[in-house]
Amino acid sequence: MKINAKETYKKMSESKKYTSKSDLKRLDSMTDEDIDYSDIPETNEAFWENAKVVLPKHKRQITLRIDDDVIDWFRSEGKGYQTKINAILRSYVDAQKK
Repeated sequence: MKINAKETYKKMSESKKYTSKSDLKRLDSMTDEDIDYSDIPETNEAFWENAKVVLPKHKRQITLRIDDDVIDWFRSEGKGYQTKINAILRSYVDAQKK
């Protein structure tokens, strides 16, 4: 699936909710030869031998009451705060199962 960066950038820039910190115009103009792969190790068959596809678990949208100071702290951490809350809850649940 090819992603059209120009269309994506246009849609995102027209959205009042989204502000990008990426230089999508510059990225869209890059060719494969422009990409620096020097910090990415090459892989071989042995690398992928035990690989498996892990699909994300379904997440359910809920309403949850959280103390003001707690949610304020998570939100102050920036984008992805809900994912962080989920990761912390996941760690707690996993620890309780042991």
